[in-house]
Amino acid sequence: MTIDLIQLADQITLTPYQALGIPLALVGAVFLAIGAQFQHQGVAIVESNLGDHQRAGLNLAQLRALFARPSWVLGTLMLGLAVVFQLASLIFAPLIVVQPLGAIALVITAIVNARVSKIPLDAVSIRAIVACMVGIGLFVTVAAFVAKSRPITEVQLITVLAILAVVLTGWAVSFGLFRKRVSPTYYIVGAGMLFGFVVTLAKVVIDRIKTISLDSFRVSDAEWLTILCVVGLVAAGLFGLYFVQTAYSSGPPDLVVAGLTVIDPIVAVSIGIIVLGEAAGAPPWSIFAFVVAAAIAIWGVLSLARHHPHLRPEARTVQARA
Repeated sequence: MTIDLIQLADQITLTPYQALGIPLALVGAVFLAIGAQFQHQGVAIVESNLGDHQRAGLNLAQLRALFARPSWVLGTLMLGLAVVFQLASLIFAPLIVVQPLGAIALVITAIVNARVSKIPLDAVSIRAIVACMVGIGLFVTVAAFVAKSRPITEVQLITVLAILAVVLTGWAVSFGLFRKRVSPTYYIVGAGMLFGFVVTLAKVVIDRIKTISLDSFRVSDAEWLTILCVVGLVAAGLFGLYFVQTAYSSGPPDLVVAGLTVIDPIVAVSIGIIVLGEAAGAPPWSIFAFVVAAAIAIWGVLSLARHHPHLRPEARTVQARA
């Protein structure tokens, strides 16, 4: 048994240095969970006071009002800390290892929100949350055996930016055409996809900065691509942040966090595997495991979106009385 465990450990591709990214990602997940709860509270108050219930997205008056809500500001600061820890984890470890660990925020947010709202999670919601955790857990376990950080080429950089341009255009057009008729799931999926690109581009910029420093700060003719990555990162981040705040106004925080911590890493990891080659040379069984894990996690999000206890009519009555 001891020999088998040693042989299994030898197959793990993470170095001790890279493993430092795991606790940093977990701390970031805690800040994400708490920050989401505070932000949701602030958005809910603003929506109650200024909302028109047309699901057309937050207007400028509502966005300005958010900055006057202490709970929203505190939640934003915590989310800022979550981003700092997440970026720090990307310095050490491959994207496909640390990014899915944010799913722990889902469990924390679900427990906290159930206590704050006094609306307990039912069996269906708990089963959906467990599915999210099992799917993401399987994803991380497989990634620990096959993931490797690799130098990012200019072709890969251009590919990521081109995909982001298509995604941003698609979401902007759909938002302009259908924003009055969409469900909260629309904003959750949109935010998850956009933040997936934010994380990917952040990883790209971090790796390229590390490369420049190793070359004694020699800047090549293609470093303008890094600048474009920063521009794309900011654009996707701002658009995704707006989607998150709108999702808070029409859905419970744990449902929003479920979308972010499942869709976000699936998008980021898919880019890491397909475009950046972080799983290049991985055995065929690992790709199958990735697909199965993603399917389980996505099913969990969709199930939570359909059956969350906060969306039941009796739950709305309790919230209105509160």
